[in-house]
Amino acid sequence: MLKQSLVIFLGILLAFGGCASDSPHPSGLVIINAHVIDGSGSPAQMVNVRVVGDRIVSVGVFEASPDDTILDADGFVLAPGFIDAHSHHEHKLGDMPEALAAVSQGITTIVAGQDGGQQYPLAEFFASLETSPVAINVASYAGHNTLRGLIMGNDYQRHATEGELAEISALLRIEMDAGALGLSTGLEYDPGSFSSIEEVVELARVAAGQGGRYISHIRSEDQYFWEAIDEVINIGRAAQLPVQVTHIKLAMTRWWGQADRLKNKLDQARASGIDITADIYPYQAWNSGFSWLTTLFPDRDLDRRDGAEYILQDMLSAEGILIPNYIPEPIYDGLTIAEIAGIRESDPATTLMELLKDDVAMGGRSSMLGFAMNEADIESLMGWTHTVIGSDGELAGPHPRGFGAFTRVLGHYIRDRNVFSLEEGIRKMTSLSAVQVGIVDRGLIQAGHYADLVLFDPDTVTDRATPEAPHVPSLGIEKVWVNGQLVFDDGRVTDNRPGKPIRRASL
Repeated sequence: MLKQSLVIFLGILLAFGGCASDSPHPSGLVIINAHVIDGSGSPAQMVNVRVVGDRIVSVGVFEASPDDTILDADGFVLAPGFIDAHSHHEHKLGDMPEALAAVSQGITTIVAGQDGGQQYPLAEFFASLETSPVAINVASYAGHNTLRGLIMGNDYQRHATEGELAEISALLRIEMDAGALGLSTGLEYDPGSFSSIEEVVELARVAAGQGGRYISHIRSEDQYFWEAIDEVINIGRAAQLPVQVTHIKLAMTRWWGQADRLKNKLDQARASGIDITADIYPYQAWNSGFSWLTTLFPDRDLDRRDGAEYILQDMLSAEGILIPNYIPEPIYDGLTIAEIAGIRESDPATTLMELLKDDVAMGGRSSMLGFAMNEADIESLMGWTHTVIGSDGELAGPHPRGFGAFTRVLGHYIRDRNVFSLEEGIRKMTSLSAVQVGIVDRGLIQAGHYADLVLFDPDTVTDRATPEAPHVPSLGIEKVWVNGQLVFDDGRVTDNRPGKPIRRASL
């Protein structure tokens, strides 16, 4: 805390013309002629921003030092670097330290450890980021599924015993000590799907006791959605910690048009004292392992035709299940169930069952995109006061969100659809995200904050990644700085690797 206060104090002194001595300013970077949107939600201002080292030291109207480097922003928007509140970009980060997918859409910090899975142990992961730095900052939750699997192994299709829960809690404390933001769950996935609410509450209390938070891929995003929302609210109430519904969605046709019902339920929870929030990605399709669909069959019996028919009639459609990579038969890569059924001269339900059986037999490694969301619901939920933006994306994943989530919000939802103002959108990508996940000194263009910055053209910024070509970088992102160093410049990554691990602020 003393170190943080000293840095802020020095930044304020520099902002007002220097320190108490007559020594010259250290050389820095001064960005001029930018429409500065500082992340607070305030209107854009034409002011200068001065960066020295890894910090912003001055924001306002001032003369640059003779030793400063001047960058003319040509009237583009300068914003805080985007904080990806729900990311999987940590996967393969060691192989892709330049993090093109992230920096090319303006992301400077990712929040990993999502859906109950984490890089384990977190202390070693963070240490690796310090010895072999990458282009972006990385924060992480501790993952319930990861920790539960370590203790229960393959014998997980049941509630944890009192002794097992004590062991999982002990692992969680270690991960919290290493800097985890809190606890994440993926209650729709194994092994967490077999946990009781009592188990999750007990673990959430452990996180709360160390100043942490709770984020959840809730137990059902479709058939039992409303019960799952009640569960996450009850966890927040019982454990008394902030809770976040991650990648919030109405992913079932029967729930389409009920965004107001959902927001009202969340607002009522907040009014009762529960700090519940949400994050969202801007697409109508979700992405998961293809074999996840087996959880929707009664007793996971893939011979149950009624399970396949339920998926194809009530949840998705034969045209709405796209398989980017099908491991058993790669000739089906990039096709829908409807198209594969046509090739096999079979009906969609039979095709779905047979494809799932073959995928499970080969380890369940195929992926799918499920086109299950309604555009009007996405806009409504994205506009909720307490919703922030996340990509749910990967560096080399099959979903276009890995390369395009944030630029899609800037282009499609802000500029084209006017869902909210540019200032509000940037707040949802920066300072509000920082608050909701517990990150300090980032998310604002303000003296004393880290110099995570993105310069972009609001008239041209747009996503270009598609389900057919998910790895196409966006347009309109001009420059990106992480901790004061340029990592993306005029369409290309640089050789700089200034990213840092971000540990929980309460440590």
